[in-house]
Amino acid sequence: MHPLLILAVGMATVLGLIVAARVHAFLALLAAALVVSLLAGGATGEAVTRVAEAFGATAASVGIVIAFAAVIGKAMTDSGAADRIVRSMTGTAGDGRVAPALAGSGAILSIPVFFDTVFYLLVPLARSAARASGRRYLRYLLAVAGGAVVTHALVPPTPGPFVTAAELGVDLGTMMIVGLVIAVPCTASVLLFAKWADDRVPVELPDHDDPAAAGVPEVEAPPPVLPGLGASLAPIVLPVVLITAATIANALERPLAWLDALGNPNLALGLATVAALGVYVRQRRPSRDDVAEAVEEALMSAGVIILITAAGGAFGAMLREAGVGDVLAALAGGGAGGFALLGLAFGTASLLKIAQGSSTVAMITTVGLVGAAVAGADLPFHPVYLATAIASGSLVGSWMNDSGFWIFAKMGGLSEVETLRTWTPLLAVVGLVAFAMTLVLALAVPLV
Repeated sequence: MHPLLILAVGMATVLGLIVAARVHAFLALLAAALVVSLLAGGATGEAVTRVAEAFGATAASVGIVIAFAAVIGKAMTDSGAADRIVRSMTGTAGDGRVAPALAGSGAILSIPVFFDTVFYLLVPLARSAARASGRRYLRYLLAVAGGAVVTHALVPPTPGPFVTAAELGVDLGTMMIVGLVIAVPCTASVLLFAKWADDRVPVELPDHDDPAAAGVPEVEAPPPVLPGLGASLAPIVLPVVLITAATIANALERPLAWLDALGNPNLALGLATVAALGVYVRQRRPSRDDVAEAVEEALMSAGVIILITAAGGAFGAMLREAGVGDVLAALAGGGAGGFALLGLAFGTASLLKIAQGSSTVAMITTVGLVGAAVAGADLPFHPVYLATAIASGSLVGSWMNDSGFWIFAKMGGLSEVETLRTWTPLLAVVGLVAFAMTLVLALAVPLV
């Protein structure tokens, strides 16, 4: 069977199972990987073995980091570290700087903490600020949500950008640096859109806060005495500094063995986990059972993400096994063809986001497709820009099949129509700005 036909069958399997049959993303991606492997040729037993080996290889490369990131997020929320960061950023903000402070808080916290938890933490602040000023509720709400989704999609160690970078062979430090650079104008666009929408879409401030209405797990209330800002930021700053320092040293061709070890993502996130748990233990004084229970809860949520990620990695590996990469490389070779791959990455991720709702699944599936072509293509830019193009596309097209849509609507107190008029275009704007920045950087700073 022709590789492009195998690709079509694989994509149809993923979308058919997720969208039409409502099958869990893990099972859908794994089934698609098996279908593609069988169509790629070879004995049936070998086809199954290939899928299992690719699944294990992906899990080995990303599992530890995702697990650590989940524990860091849980420890930061329960210890009050996340609350301290938010209060420090918003406490000194004047009336005109509340929206930037909320967007900045969301962007910082979404690096190690999942979007729904960040939104849960910041929505009460948005409402309090709106009550104090008597207006601007939608502006503050969009600032919170927009700031959080930007880094959630662009900056590791959240699963989407981390897996995308890993599958494309992009150094994690490079992905962090480029993701943060692109996140700055994206956050600015969030603030501009939030102001524009607040002037045009009348949204009433809800009479009371009801976090449970969103259907997300409750976050333990922070302790009365919050940790210091330095200790609160340590789990975020520590891995970023270590990984980035190792990346810069290697780029300058001055590698240091000890820095390479500390800058390894697994060890860097491990040290950050120790720091986060240390703050949690110091602030909460929990028993050993309480600590074990908190870690177990975090790991349970991480386990689902690791399974989905590994299945997506197996799907991508089977596409490469089927020869899809060679065909795509021939269709989009070097020069202008390399930039055609950026468009393919952005468009495919957008379509998958619209079809099935999850940004993470859209990124994992798209990188399986695009990653199959990278090895055979003579790119005129660093593959990190393919990663950010995929991340950009995964933001476009959020509507009623996206859990983020409903979290924003229910916790924000907006109707479905109001959410479609605000949240959906906000993410489209952010995605387009991120893609435009990707194109500009790929041209101006190709990094090759």
